[in-house]
Amino acid sequence: MAWRRERAGWGFVGPNLAAVAVFLLIPLGVSLYLSFFSWDLFSPPRFVGLENYRRLFGVDPLFPIAARNTILFTVLTLVPTVAIGLGVAALLNRKLAGIGFFRTVVFLPLVASTVAMAVVWRFMFNTDDGLLNLGLGWLGIDPVPWLIDPNWALVSLSVVTVWKSVPFATVILLAAMQGVPQQLYEAARIDGAGPWRRFRSITVPLIRGPLSFVFVITVINSVQAFDQAYALTGGDGGPETGTYLFGIMLFQHAFGFYEVGYASALAWVMFAILFVLTLLQLRFARRGTEEI
Repeated sequence: MAWRRERAGWGFVGPNLAAVAVFLLIPLGVSLYLSFFSWDLFSPPRFVGLENYRRLFGVDPLFPIAARNTILFTVLTLVPTVAIGLGVAALLNRKLAGIGFFRTVVFLPLVASTVAMAVVWRFMFNTDDGLLNLGLGWLGIDPVPWLIDPNWALVSLSVVTVWKSVPFATVILLAAMQGVPQQLYEAARIDGAGPWRRFRSITVPLIRGPLSFVFVITVINSVQAFDQAYALTGGDGGPETGTYLFGIMLFQHAFGFYEVGYASALAWVMFAILFVLTLLQLRFARRGTEEI
């Protein structure tokens, strides 16, 4: 009987494990292998050792630019996403008439296509007749070069990414808030704690785990951002190098310059950065849980 149960379990798990191996583990191993080679997709791969990594950190002048833009873009995306997601989740965590309608409206951007969404935002960011500049004109404010100025282009990209990321953060945090025991709120209310004090002293500490998860996922999505940047500002990281992120750099070298080995080295550098950041955040969240 035990063997039958184990065999049935492996039968259910087996297809998923096979999919993970074929579509995740094997490509990871191949990309690590190719990071030590020079390959243009046509000629045979040529072993170069650590040359791709030396070029990445010591020769390529665009790598520091991509790193700077990615860090700034991550900060501009992470802070608003977590803050807005937490606030919206708190507002939706109420038993009010029609609250289901507002939850549906908030979650709609989550199901929208990233590319289609970026195209719509591109029309809204148009300098001459975009919706945002028209609204600013009605307020007596000069037009903003959203997608023309390099600094504003990165801000525009962050706005679009936040708009796309907030619904996911809201879903996770709202589900966590609904799992907080109501008895704690009732006891705090009896003791005279106001809404802000209950939120700060009860809600936030008890959802630290999901909050950490949202933090990690947002950082990962920001470092790996590509599709919204490509659709909003093009595949060259323009204007100038204002939106030249790691994702754009990887795409250019892999499919524009056909430097697959160099792109693979960049991909593993991105993986190492995300791995370290994830470990640090998980350690911070675990320490916070132990203190509670």
